[in-house]
Amino acid sequence: MIAFVEGTLVEKSPTRIVVDVGGIGYELLVPLSSYDSLPSPGSHCRLLTHDYVREDMHVLFGFATPAERDLFALLLGISGIGPRLALGALSGLSVREFKAAVAAGDVARLSSISGIGRKTAERIVVELRDRLSTGEALEAVAGEKAAGEEDHRIRDAVTALVSLGYRQADSRRMVMQALRQADAGENVEDIVRRALTGR
Repeated sequence: MIAFVEGTLVEKSPTRIVVDVGGIGYELLVPLSSYDSLPSPGSHCRLLTHDYVREDMHVLFGFATPAERDLFALLLGISGIGPRLALGALSGLSVREFKAAVAAGDVARLSSISGIGRKTAERIVVELRDRLSTGEALEAVAGEKAAGEEDHRIRDAVTALVSLGYRQADSRRMVMQALRQADAGENVEDIVRRALTGR
């Protein structure tokens, strides 16, 4: 089993990267949360991995943090959720947001992730709620409250872009990029405008 990959980042695109490790190029599929934390191509990087092997496929999934990899593994343990859908879930919500939604039984929030319908969201809540320790659940919910206004701005801006026809994952990426350039006082409308114009 491959636990991590460390080397030179050769190719980088949302959800897929290639890392040169001693002359061997490893292709990894990554969630947008991990993609956002990667350096530019040509730089050194290290990613934790999940080695997914089945009769018909062998794929490496890469993660910036242990929390992302752990949640990915938990999701794979739920019937009906494969690696692509688990990766999409991590691209749609941060680990903290995902755990908070599970702890609160927020089916609507989970089913807002591209590819996850209401029944799958309900199954996620039922199967993962008991697997989250009390500490994890409290930490996730407390983190949600502490993040407060920022999370509301992100969620509302992402929802606005999705309503304009953008995919959930693309919308979140655009909003996060816009927020890095935004002033603290900008409202949701300003962030959406910035996301659409790229400045």
